[in-house]
Amino acid sequence: MGALSDTAIHGDRPDGHALPDEIPLFPLPGALLLPEGVLPLNVFEPRYLSMVDDALGRGRFIGMIQPLDGEETTTDAANHPALYPVGCLGRISTFSEASNGRYLITLSGVGRFRLVEETGITRGYRRARVDFSPFAADRGQALDIGVDRARLLDSLRRYMDSADLSGDWSAISKAGDSALVTTLAMMCPFEVREKQALLECPGMTERASLLIDLMDMAAMGAAGGPRH
Repeated sequence: MGALSDTAIHGDRPDGHALPDEIPLFPLPGALLLPEGVLPLNVFEPRYLSMVDDALGRGRFIGMIQPLDGEETTTDAANHPALYPVGCLGRISTFSEASNGRYLITLSGVGRFRLVEETGITRGYRRARVDFSPFAADRGQALDIGVDRARLLDSLRRYMDSADLSGDWSAISKAGDSALVTTLAMMCPFEVREKQALLECPGMTERASLLIDLMDMAAMGAAGGPRH
């Protein structure tokens, strides 16, 4: 697990930019983007290279969303998996092109959206109309949330020990509550449904509570206890 810091969390935000009504979708299981979070992506599929090209000229917005997993997944004739109803809008804050033609980009989390309807396929990638109004509080939420930090760090230590993960504890200790919760929720290798549950939490306090529960359950499961 990499270092955690406020700098790693609070990247470029589109302040002053109107939120788009229609966005390109990047369905990617297990890749969680949260408001105020920063998500690096290695883009190589031709359709998503085209999506990045188009986004760079249209506000730099991309919608990260997870495909439904397991038995819930259905696929249409064009091999496009069904999607969860909630995703997170990101704005390209860094961009570079690798020598092999891949794009290395960073998305800065703007705010969550609810999927309204897909509007078709453009150059191989999916687009959709979305609604940001259910998550208006995402833009301008408090950076510190009064989480039980001692319990969070205790759960984190036990979780990391059980999963054989390492971390920069100096950076962790300096990170604000909101930054720490956001980074851990995005970086911890939880299951797709667990990632989605973290995304759909009403607010940061609820997300912190769920994060602690998930880390505790994972640590208990690794130790041979039950995990539900």
